[in-house]
Amino acid sequence: MSLKRVLTLWNDEGENPKDISVLRKKSVELPVPLDKEAKEIIQTLIDAFMEKDDAVGLAAPQIGINKRVIVFRAKGSEGGPKKIKDISEIELLVNPRITQTRGDKVTSAEGCLSCPDVQVKIERFPEIKIRALDAKGEKINKRYLDYVARVIQHEIDHLDGRLIVDYGDIYYPKSKQLFFEKLFSDTR
Repeated sequence: MSLKRVLTLWNDEGENPKDISVLRKKSVELPVPLDKEAKEIIQTLIDAFMEKDDAVGLAAPQIGINKRVIVFRAKGSEGGPKKIKDISEIELLVNPRITQTRGDKVTSAEGCLSCPDVQVKIERFPEIKIRALDAKGEKINKRYLDYVARVIQHEIDHLDGRLIVDYGDIYYPKSKQLFFEKLFSDTR
């Protein structure tokens, strides 16, 4: 398998217009029941995610596939990303929908593979209920809490063409201040 590159809004030279057009596009649902192409898309996303030691979640649009599929670490992600040892450590959701939210929104800093070198403070619900399909095409209804709920909300944003930079104040390293000031003055 060849590793799929994670699309980014920018690189060291500036904006990535081709990547932006994919990342900003609303994704479409996979067909139900899952056909051969849908199963290949699912496997491609899983393979790409399993190779990313620095990721807690990945959405299909981030690897250039505008379909409503996300994958994330189901266990052990709170202490920061570690190498995924086993497929049982991840979950995949096909055509996910948030059907319920609970609790007061909690603010926390988030980063994103598609927005390198920046963090944004974002308010998210601490508890969500999701309706989706699993990797086998079986219907699931499941409740997620706290950190995992945050990761899922972040990944679902990708499916709708929304990224962390759309939420507000962007924090970046002082060493890259000129780069980001120019980049964000050109794009806002």
